Amino acid sequence: MHLTNFIANYKTALYGFAEIVICTLELIGILIILVGTVRALCNLARRARSPKPFNVVIDLGRALALALECKMGAEIINTVVVRDLGELGILAVVILIRALLAFIIHWEIRMEQQSEHGEGEKGDEAEKSETSNETDGQDSSKNA
Repeated sequence: MHLTNFIANYKTALYGFAEIVICTLELIGILIILVGTVRALCNLARRARSPKPFNVVIDLGRALALALECKMGAEIINTVVVRDLGELGILAVVILIRALLAFIIHWEIRMEQQSEHGEGEKGDEAEKSETSNETDGQDSSKNA
């Protein structure tokens, strides 16, 4: 009799603790989105007139990816408190959607970084060719 009471109390405590952790992770995810968005917009405004452009997609994408990781962690912990098969099915779909979103965001960040580095390399090559043309022009004028 004491063991069943202990187990019942333990389950109640575990469910309560899991709910606190779930809510905390969800709140952290929301705060990350908020802070990441404000930070990305501030960086965009600050660098709007600078010669080197700022890619807001990368900055914001990183914040969204991190927030999604927190939210998926909350969903995984939520599997502890699921009480029936219907809830588990809904939870599985939510986890799948969030995982897909995280994959898409990571892919988009990677594509933006590659395009940013590709443009930077093209710009560097153009500068090098212009510099070498100027140098060649100076050398040929010295020879004449």
